Amino acid sequence: MIRRLTMTRALLAAASAIALLALGACSNEQAAGDQTARAGIWAAGSSTVFPFATRVAENFARTSGGAAPRVESLGTGGGIQAFCQGVGPNTPDIANASRPMKASEFELCRTNGVTDIVEIKIGYDGIVVATARTGAAFNLRLQDLYLALAKETPGAGGAFVANPATMWNQINPGLPAQRIQVYGPPPTSGTRDAFLELGMAPGAALLPALAAIKASDGDRFETLAHTLREDNAWIDSGENDNAIVQTLNRTPGSLGVFGFSFLEQNLDTVKAETIDGVAPSAATIADGTYPLARSLYIYVKKQHVGVTPGLEQFVLEFMSDASAGRGGYLQDRGLVPLPADQLAAQRAIAQAMTVMTAPAK
Repeated sequence: MIRRLTMTRALLAAASAIALLALGACSNEQAAGDQTARAGIWAAGSSTVFPFATRVAENFARTSGGAAPRVESLGTGGGIQAFCQGVGPNTPDIANASRPMKASEFELCRTNGVTDIVEIKIGYDGIVVATARTGAAFNLRLQDLYLALAKETPGAGGAFVANPATMWNQINPGLPAQRIQVYGPPPTSGTRDAFLELGMAPGAALLPALAAIKASDGDRFETLAHTLREDNAWIDSGENDNAIVQTLNRTPGSLGVFGFSFLEQNLDTVKAETIDGVAPSAATIADGTYPLARSLYIYVKKQHVGVTPGLEQFVLEFMSDASAGRGGYLQDRGLVPLPADQLAAQRAIAQAMTVMTAPAK
């Protein structure tokens, strides 16, 4: 009996020791970034880049025979936040973005051990202001966007007041006598960030009162230009741009803000309005004459290359002529391709996995 008890205690002690060793190993692994292999590639971020990344993932899975890459639409900000949480299988390999990474996001990555980031421009897109095909025509000026959608606008005596405009023709007699009601992306969206940078801010700067503030107090100018109304003239509509397209047809007279690629997929039901007399098209976006044109990106975690199976090959597929080139299958989805020389330069970055430098802002 004594011998049996002694053996039992010894076995229990050994089991406890093994459990402690295992726990310590887990802790050490987590401390090292949990850098173990994941079955498939994981990309997360922009709703605009989502259909392009999904198409590449479908083609990659079909040709490689490996696990299908996981692609999530979280918005640019949400995808970069997840990407920057650390290194390891619990974080994405790729952040999809419809704007450049910010300095604050780059610093978050660095703080969490994500020190080697590869920035790759995949092509162009435009932000459209659209209506249902049966809706009235709008020839919008950049300043119309600010005057209609800013939370505060210039009032009497130079003071800024809560935006009083309720009808489009109140801010521009050439616009329809329709209620201001615009459905657009939420704060986590790169499309919203780009709309503020490319539409609202330049429109504000065309007004003398705002131009003076921009010259004397850049921070105040940015606040005034980037803060949208909260009285249902602007309505956050989630990260799903297709939902905005559907809303335009259910809500007569409303306008929507979303990516050019979604316009091309829904031309049977919606139409884009001109901005400063220029309509969005592949040509006007590529040459920059359309005011709301932007670049699209993927950010690759180089520390996952060689760890996540197929990651490097997936990125090269993304940047191939068959995919991102002129006439490639992503152009069919609405991507505006880079000129051949720019595509070659971005492909060279992908091939060498050249690490980016810190953004200026």
